[in-house]
Amino acid sequence: MKLIYAIVNNDDTYAVSHGLSDAGIRATKLATTGGFLLKGNTTYMICCEDGLVDKVIDICKQYSKKRKQTVSSTSIMGREIGDSQPIEVTIGGATIFVTDIERFEQV
Repeated sequence: MKLIYAIVNNDDTYAVSHGLSDAGIRATKLATTGGFLLKGNTTYMICCEDGLVDKVIDICKQYSKKRKQTVSSTSIMGREIGDSQPIEVTIGGATIFVTDIERFEQV
């Protein structure tokens, strides 16, 4: 058994949720905030058999799109900077962690 943590941008939550659901994969969703841009994310916790890991990752890749976004430099470098300059950053995609599960129960 594996536990997959998949962190996706809130803009992709609907598509990822439906992709997982259509594949019959159950997930727990948590509302989270990224530490860099302080924007909303959704973290999925998915417990599955070892053989489904690649399928889950493929679904997350398919429905989590990277995109460019312009943000002010003060939002990522702090308020102590005098002039706020726009900076283009890449957001989206998915960050995925896969861990071994020693024990899994549904009660």
